[in-house]
Amino acid sequence: MSWQLIPIKKRMPKITNPILIEGLPGIGNVGKIAADFIIDDIKAKKIYELFSYDLPNSVFVNEKNLVELPAIEIFHKKIKNQDFLILTGDVQPTYEKSAYELCETVLKTFLELDGKFIITLGGIGLSEIPPKPAVYCTGNNSEFIEKFIKRTKINPELYGVVGPIIGISGLLLGLGQKLNIDAISLLAETFGHPAYLGINSSKELIKVLDKKLKLGINIKKLEKEITDLEKEIGSMLEGSNVQRKASKLKKIRSLTKETSYIG
Repeated sequence: MSWQLIPIKKRMPKITNPILIEGLPGIGNVGKIAADFIIDDIKAKKIYELFSYDLPNSVFVNEKNLVELPAIEIFHKKIKNQDFLILTGDVQPTYEKSAYELCETVLKTFLELDGKFIITLGGIGLSEIPPKPAVYCTGNNSEFIEKFIKRTKINPELYGVVGPIIGISGLLLGLGQKLNIDAISLLAETFGHPAYLGINSSKELIKVLDKKLKLGINIKKLEKEITDLEKEIGSMLEGSNVQRKASKLKKIRSLTKETSYIG
């Protein structure tokens, strides 16, 4: 494996039977925005960094006008005796083989911790901005999907709606199946323009996760923050202005880069 899982703390928290939530950049950056909002709201702490020479050969300039390498990270939070791990970051792996290797590294650790199940987050690109984004799902176990979506408005009829789910959001499901790990992907409708930030779509994912996992998210506060942010952003298609105005979202950088995958 080409990926190193680097502990951040000398004294790691005791983690048992965790639930893994993944949200990396993709269409509308829906998954990443949702993951970052959750991390901020529940005050999750970073416990691992994932490093590989297959990361993009570039650096970001941060708010302090200093450079940072692109990062992929794992955060942790225990809520009512349930451990949660959140995988997020600035980028997806550059190469297809590297994406497989990243997933294998994450799944190996997940198995060692006797993980419960995995939820990946992403977007479904549409030709227009959806007024009320619908949430779809797929997964690697029909019984698990049926149980998860019970008493929700999640649509499990995804066949024919999207093509392949490319990137980590899809591979964690497929490789997880080989290891008998139940995994589901929640995909919210969003506008498919490469410069668009699917903030409203991310909100729908967060509401589903909060209801099903009892994360204790302050939904009213979340909705206010999103409304305020959308007002600030104004036109979502102004290229670099989107990048600058979206700085209130935790570490969302390089989001105007064109993506061609679902996830």
